[in-house]
Amino acid sequence: MIISVASGKGGTGKTTVATSLARSLEKVQFLDCDVEEPNAHIFLKPHIDQKKPVGIPVPEVDKDRCTYCGKCAEVCEFNAIVVIKEKVLIFPEMCHGCGGCTYICPEKAIKEIDRTIGVIERGTSGTIDFAHGILNVGEPMAPPLIREVKQLINHPGNTIIDASPGTSCPVVGAVQGSDFCLLVTEPTPFGLNDLKLAVGMLKKLSIPYGVIINSADLGDAEVENYCRAENIPILMTIPWDRRIAEAYSRGMPLVEAFPEYKKKFFQLFEQMIGMVEIKSAI
Repeated sequence: MIISVASGKGGTGKTTVATSLARSLEKVQFLDCDVEEPNAHIFLKPHIDQKKPVGIPVPEVDKDRCTYCGKCAEVCEFNAIVVIKEKVLIFPEMCHGCGGCTYICPEKAIKEIDRTIGVIERGTSGTIDFAHGILNVGEPMAPPLIREVKQLINHPGNTIIDASPGTSCPVVGAVQGSDFCLLVTEPTPFGLNDLKLAVGMLKKLSIPYGVIINSADLGDAEVENYCRAENIPILMTIPWDRRIAEAYSRGMPLVEAFPEYKKKFFQLFEQMIGMVEIKSAI
C-alpha cells in the first residue's frame, strides 16, 4: 500500500507523523518527496550508500542548421526559447523538458542535453528502505525530481511518501497514485483554512484520506467541527506536549521518545488498510 502524508500548511507535524509511522512498521519503504526541504533523514538517520544525479532535457540549437523560423518559440508555452534577429535565446531554468521544440523544428537543428536539477540519495535505516530527493538551490521546478523519486516505489510492499506542505504542483505530484493520504493539521484558523484546500485537492484526485490533528488540545474546535460536518475521519489526535517538541528538536522520532505511540501508529496503519479495502469493495 502506498501512503502519502501531506498537510495544507507547514509546521503541522507532517514529517513527525510520517517518520513515526515508518518506525512503527516492521518493514517499509520511505520516500521523502519534499525535495525542496527534505528533513526526514534527520529523524530516520539512514546510512546513505547510493547517489544519483537527476536532470531534465533542455534544448541546444545548432546555429549552422537553424533558419530562425521561430517555430520552437511558438510551441514553447513557458517562454524558455526566444528567437530575435537571427539569434535564439534559451532560458534553461524555464524549460519544462517537454521536447516540443525538438519535435517541431523543421530543420532538425535542436537536440536535447541533460541539465542536472538535483540528486536522489538512497540508503537504509534499520528495516526502512530510505530515499529522498534534494533539489538544487534556485531550481524552480520540483515535480521532475519528485517523479524520479517515485520511480523507486516498491509496489509489493508498503511505501510511505512524505510530501511537501501546501497544495501546489509538487504536492499533487507526490500524493498522486497513493492508496491513502494522511492529512496532518492543527486546530487553528490557518490550519482549518489550509486543510480545506488539501481536502479539495484529494477529492479532485479521488484519493481516500483521513485527518490527524496535532497539538489537538490547543486552539479551537473548528477543525473537529469541520471534519464531522464533512464526514472526514479523524484517525488520530496528538496532544501538545513540551516533551514531544524537545524530542523533535533533538531529531528523535515521536515513537522513540514515547514508545507507547508505536502501538497507536500501527493501529492507525490498520485503520487505513480497512478504509482502502472498504472503498475497493464499493
